[in-house]
Amino acid sequence: MVITWEETIAESEARGEARGEARGEARGEARGEARGLLEATRNSVLRVLQRRLASVPPYVREKLDAIRSVERLEEILDQALTVSSVDELRLDDETSN
Repeated sequence: MVITWEETIAESEARGEARGEARGEARGEARGEARGLLEATRNSVLRVLQRRLASVPPYVREKLDAIRSVERLEEILDQALTVSSVDELRLDDETSN
């Protein structure tokens, strides 16, 4: 069996395309997982605050929605476990955001 130059190029292109698709799919999955973790952590903060304080003011929700760092949300979650009012939360502390 003789393989032509065109067949070799087509096969190489197909392999490259498949690798590119696999990389893109993996990146998409990683981004989705990161967004899911961010949202789950944010929801945990809100749930703890609602349980401890009965209500969460809209401005607190807005500040939490603006945070894009899971680590920062985890810091706030730790705070939420012990606060007696939302005024005790350090939401504007940008050191880890």
